[in-house]
Amino acid sequence: MSSALRSVVQQSRRSAFAHSARFASTSAKAPTLKERLAELIPAEIENVKATRAAHGKKTFGPVIVDQLYGGMRGLPALIWDGSVLDADEGIRFRGKTIPECQEALPKALGGSEPLPEGLFWLLVTGEVPTQEQVTALSKDWAARSAIPSFVEEILDRCPPTLHPMSQFSLAVTALNHDSAFAKAYAQGISKKEYWQPTYEDAMDLIAKLPNIAGRIFRNVYGGDKLPAIEADKDYSYNLAKLLGYGDRPEFVELLRLYITIHSDHEGGNVSAHTGKLVASALSDPFLAFGASLNGLAGPLHGLANQEVLLWLRKMQSKLGENPTDEAVREYVWSTLKAGQVVPGYGHAVLRKTDPRYMAQREFAQKHLPNDPMFKLVSQVYNVVPNVLLEAGKAKNPWPNVDAHSGVLLTHYGLDQMNFYTVLFGVSRAFGVAAQLIWDRALGAPIERPKSYSTAAINQMFKDKQ
Repeated sequence: MSSALRSVVQQSRRSAFAHSARFASTSAKAPTLKERLAELIPAEIENVKATRAAHGKKTFGPVIVDQLYGGMRGLPALIWDGSVLDADEGIRFRGKTIPECQEALPKALGGSEPLPEGLFWLLVTGEVPTQEQVTALSKDWAARSAIPSFVEEILDRCPPTLHPMSQFSLAVTALNHDSAFAKAYAQGISKKEYWQPTYEDAMDLIAKLPNIAGRIFRNVYGGDKLPAIEADKDYSYNLAKLLGYGDRPEFVELLRLYITIHSDHEGGNVSAHTGKLVASALSDPFLAFGASLNGLAGPLHGLANQEVLLWLRKMQSKLGENPTDEAVREYVWSTLKAGQVVPGYGHAVLRKTDPRYMAQREFAQKHLPNDPMFKLVSQVYNVVPNVLLEAGKAKNPWPNVDAHSGVLLTHYGLDQMNFYTVLFGVSRAFGVAAQLIWDRALGAPIERPKSYSTAAINQMFKDKQ
């Protein structure tokens, strides 16, 4: 370990509790996440070298001009290890489908949903952790969870009218003040060791998000003083507690599912790609994820579940609580004829019902089968695809993840819709952080794609058929 890295790691150990939580493992115990990662990196470096040697000069196929004008849709341009989205199967986390993750990943005592700690371990290592390893990760995050007093002050001074996502981005960016990577880089750390302070920052980032989110929620929407993180509880419980729902076991279970299925969706979406892009300039994980959050705040990315909920409420207000299928069908047609889309339906890649939607649907069937809004969501699920197919409005007429999440949160009383994207952001940190660690471990270069002007394109093809 270089002297620069050693200095930074020593600075990051601010308390005896944090020190013991991070480094108490012995050779007799299962390896910690960082220890396991260190074991995996050399082999993966060789794997990437072999892959490039065997396939580096091969082509994915032609790039067409429409892809440049169409948001680079479908353009193969990124390496993203944590997840791959298949048009027919949906998302796979390190090769595992959502049902497989629900089955394989460790659960909380008495719970049935996967712990996000286990999902993060899977994203980083490609392996399913033991219960002991997940428990150790929960304790590690709890030990790292405190946010600097100046960040607390920044949030407390924000007007409650400032959007929660603006506050979220502001606080995450400010955590750069204590970045292990920034300090190590300034001290001349070897490139081969970049991943280690990046790992520390990534872990600190995830660990501190509940305190940030909880403080924003209580400042904006009111509430008592923010309670303390419980060192012996899991991540989702502590987040629920800071939002005022720690005494609602079903809501805690919902958060475990919510964070897991929203954590990663390959690398091409705005928030994921933005984080990877910014970090490729060797901006630390706090700066990179702050940029991710700004992308997630956009209405075309992170606000879809709010739009779904508003649309459903308008429908319910007009049609009543028990509308007929024909009435729902007519309402859907009226939406389309008004030049609007049906929110929550269709996806840029998927060509089937989003497995994340199905996971939430199964949760609702188990915990809130008689909720009026869930019944409406189910009715819409039976009506909308046929209408969209008839109208020719969508290559994929099936529901995506956003068609369901808002209804679940509202059922438990979390109806502050402007806060929903904050929860999305907490979740998305898992996927972005995992990839940033591997990008630094594998020496990923700065991104620099080629751009063209419209005039250049016309000139390029001027004399070509």
